[in-house]
Amino acid sequence: MTNDTLLCYQKSIELLKKNSTEFGILASSPSVRAKERNYLSIFGRDASICALGMISSADKKLMHIAKNSLKTLADNQAANGQIPTFVKPEEKRVDFWRMGTTDSTLWWLIAMDNLKKNNETAFVKKFAKNIDKALIFLRAWEHPTFSLLVQLEASDWADLMPRSGYVLNNNALWCKVKEIYNLPGKEKSHEYFSYLFDAKTKIPNKIKKENIRFAHFVESAERDKNINALVSFVKRYESGNEVDVFANCLAFLSGAITEKRAKQIFKYFIANSANEPISVKTVLRPIKPNSKQWEKYMADHHQNYPYKYHNGGVWPFISAFWVIALHDAGFKKIAQNELEKLAKLNLKSGFNEWFHGQTGRAMGKKGQSWNAAMYILAYNTINK
Repeated sequence: MTNDTLLCYQKSIELLKKNSTEFGILASSPSVRAKERNYLSIFGRDASICALGMISSADKKLMHIAKNSLKTLADNQAANGQIPTFVKPEEKRVDFWRMGTTDSTLWWLIAMDNLKKNNETAFVKKFAKNIDKALIFLRAWEHPTFSLLVQLEASDWADLMPRSGYVLNNNALWCKVKEIYNLPGKEKSHEYFSYLFDAKTKIPNKIKKENIRFAHFVESAERDKNINALVSFVKRYESGNEVDVFANCLAFLSGAITEKRAKQIFKYFIANSANEPISVKTVLRPIKPNSKQWEKYMADHHQNYPYKYHNGGVWPFISAFWVIALHDAGFKKIAQNELEKLAKLNLKSGFNEWFHGQTGRAMGKKGQSWNAAMYILAYNTINK
């Protein structure tokens, strides 16, 4: 371990404590821009992801903040079971985004289970009804035959990316949630996940005969078989071939794909410089304005052009997931090198939100909580 990796760990803990309130962890450090963009709120996905790192720190104050975050989200759960996109408790404001997201609910359930595994069973039991409601909400989005979640456009964490139908990111999380909570059809979800998102997996003749509609849906989705990775989404006559690096990592970490398949994918990423020049990018093949997949909203605020924001930018919290995935897949030396790169990036920028994927220019807001929390989890994974 280098001095930078340990220093970044210490600074991560300091930042999370600085970004905390009585209601839980804010998305970022206070600033004028952060306030204008509602970053000074308890976000469903951000706070739940933060909880994973905060719990792993074994710091009592961070554990307390993580629990308060998940409680605030539960206290503001919708009647239908959805966990909020964000909550501003001081204003009594609760937001569920434009088009009904599911990933905040998925991450909240994963975080609650993580608490349970870390000797917080009594705390988690208090939210048994919330957990049941959240699971019912998600089951309503699950296709009864395909056993995977359906999704409206641009309604997960990457809300400026034109993904809809069956989306890789959320279904990787869904496979994890079904396994954690022992939900009916968990084996089928894993099986159909592979058929749907992995062009290298052939649909058996038995499945084709039993479910002709599913087989036609998959085979007509224009998946690029030259890409040695999972597609980012599948819908009627279309799939996402931009190569979602984050979601591919989640597919492995959730257990939706095997270690053998993950190794093939990660080798493909490295061979195609997914982790260069500064750290791993969100996507390997950014969507260009002249592409048929490009949507008008991607140009909003000039934010999502190639190698920017969700469309090929570098997000340090994703870099931490990349480190963990590499380590768990057996690429321990590479994971160590990537952790050191990430430490330098966080320290130099003040835990900046995201960076241009080619130039490395720091963009967005400073002091991002999930960058700090996921760094802690990556550091502890490497050093366990």
